[in-house]
Amino acid sequence: MRSLSDTLERLKRFRTISAATPPSHRLKRLGSFQNPGELVGWYHVPEGSPHPVPLVVVLHGCTQTAAGYDGGSGWSRLADDFGFAVLFPEQSRQNNPNLCFNWFVDSDVERDHGEVASIRAMIAAMTASHGIDPCRIYITGLSAGGAMANAMLSCYPEVFAGGAIIAGLPYGVASTIPEAFDRMRGQGLPSPERLRDRLRSASSHTGPWPTISVWHGTADHTVAEVNALAIVDQWRAVHDVSADPTRYDVADGVEHRVWMDASGMSPIEFYRIAGMGHGTPIDVTSGYGTAAPYMLDIGVSSTELVARSWGLIPSFERRTKLRGEQNVISEPKANSQPTSDVQTVIEHALRAAGLLK
Repeated sequence: MRSLSDTLERLKRFRTISAATPPSHRLKRLGSFQNPGELVGWYHVPEGSPHPVPLVVVLHGCTQTAAGYDGGSGWSRLADDFGFAVLFPEQSRQNNPNLCFNWFVDSDVERDHGEVASIRAMIAAMTASHGIDPCRIYITGLSAGGAMANAMLSCYPEVFAGGAIIAGLPYGVASTIPEAFDRMRGQGLPSPERLRDRLRSASSHTGPWPTISVWHGTADHTVAEVNALAIVDQWRAVHDVSADPTRYDVADGVEHRVWMDASGMSPIEFYRIAGMGHGTPIDVTSGYGTAAPYMLDIGVSSTELVARSWGLIPSFERRTKLRGEQNVISEPKANSQPTSDVQTVIEHALRAAGLLK
């Protein structure tokens, strides 16, 4: 349970951010690129970003759009504050009437074919036009977008430094719509050995593999949690890590499991969130994200945590432009005293409750 001071802090920050951050379509249409999958591309590059600039590719879920997912997740606003670019591939209704990426269609998830080829071409166009750092390209997605993010990581592991799969599925587990629904329910998943074979056969890659961050809610009734564990199993062999996590932490209902390799690096992690349904976990008081269908305000910002794990944002400070400022704001350390205005809010609440004179 959150403390009183934490709850008051969240409410205070939310009121400030809501007044300072009007909703808007912040993305620009991506121009010409090879497009066998007939997708649409949108992007945002903050003004004055130093080159080369990192890139995060963000894939929306079913029934969502690029702009809607950006507004819900807050990725472009985080990009403004920390100086990286974002790319939002978008599905079209002619490909899928529910706007799902076609992660279950073989011709769309084979290297250099269909939708994965279109997303790869968008990345190439961004790299050529906006000075993208080819060593710092990442991808994330929700649900069908999470499954397609896993497909991209599998088909083009040499492109990505890391990926975050939210409520997604393993690569190569379905080839038809009925199979897709079965796998979403957790039925008929291949063995770990078969999952690893499908990952290795997706490309001829022999170099370093991207890091993998997996996110799932225990109350997800759309994509069964067993899929998250299957994703971990799919990637364990290429990262040469054991079946059991090296580290296991729990805080505020969020389990964090980490697998470390022989070199001491942490190539795989799993966030398991108690009581969370199907969607992307956000924290609206962080300034990054807005609650909406499948955008779940649980007080945990997957956007921030994923970006931090990729080294895109530091641990204790951020550059903010939310109110036109250019200064650096230091986040308080765990043992620091609250600022005077927050202290005042807390004292007023305690007095109102008769707990302080």
